Amino acid sequence: MKPQFTFLLVFAALAALSFTMGAVDPYYLTVIIFIGINITMATSLNLINGFTGQFSLGHAGFMGVGAYIAAIISTYLTTHGMSSDGVSGILVLAASLLGGGLFAALTGLAVGIPSLRLKGDYLAIVTLGFNEIIRVIIQNVDFKIAGTHYVGGARGFAVPQLSTFLWVYGIALVVVYFVENVIHSTYGRGFLAVRDDEVAAEAMGINSTRFKVKAFVIGAFFAGIGGGLFAHYIQYITPDNFTFLKSIEIVVMVILGGMGSTYGVILAAIILTILPEALREFSDYRMIIYSLLLIILMISRPQGLFGNASIKKFLAKWKTGTATN
Repeated sequence: MKPQFTFLLVFAALAALSFTMGAVDPYYLTVIIFIGINITMATSLNLINGFTGQFSLGHAGFMGVGAYIAAIISTYLTTHGMSSDGVSGILVLAASLLGGGLFAALTGLAVGIPSLRLKGDYLAIVTLGFNEIIRVIIQNVDFKIAGTHYVGGARGFAVPQLSTFLWVYGIALVVVYFVENVIHSTYGRGFLAVRDDEVAAEAMGINSTRFKVKAFVIGAFFAGIGGGLFAHYIQYITPDNFTFLKSIEIVVMVILGGMGSTYGVILAAIILTILPEALREFSDYRMIIYSLLLIILMISRPQGLFGNASIKKFLAKWKTGTATN
């Protein structure tokens, strides 16, 4: 089946499933929504860390930029005549997510151009520093327009609830579809060449810095959209939602799923969103158990759940009865 038909089929299934979400317990619905947002975040970071071979620890910063810009746009529109319901609500959310994504992409460009000539640990430290700079700026910004507070500094920012199941999973599907198609295109081979051997890629005429910056900008754009979805679901955001711990959480999803394995990263995002909730009854030991499980998984499968192989290949072997560990 052609990828575009698969995309339309999955989207139709998500649209049909969205009509049943009203009967789902709000707690479980929240977990389901967070899974979709984490799929978007992890897949977008996988383009940077997994497919292009960089090591960014600043993804939560781009998520925060997208969340706040999207929240500012939607709050401004809904307090100046536009409704948050019906077609008007769809237009408000679409404009907010696009604005948040574009602003996050510009931030990614501003971060990427001076820092992506660095490699490895140095790049990780720089992106972590930018993550904290973004968070501190947000934490110290507060302004008012026509009696309405925007950003809100350390105390946070109230946001209209506009995100729905279909929006969250529809965008996650678009991100997965886009990344898979880009990576398997002729142009996308440049990202893989930079990851595999940057010196050889440069010798073949590939501008490695340009590809790294593009990966950074695209990843930041989708992270900004993910942040906008997050803000418009939880309805109240603060700078503490976007600390470096959030960046590490997303990086763990990419590493655990397998660097460069889109479907493995999706599975890891699902597992690592559900696991902390499943351990809530062991509240005193939850983080210890969670950390031990991660350590055991990484010792037993250091290449990630699926390594460089995709789930599709695994399923193909399973159907023929030759699947192995």
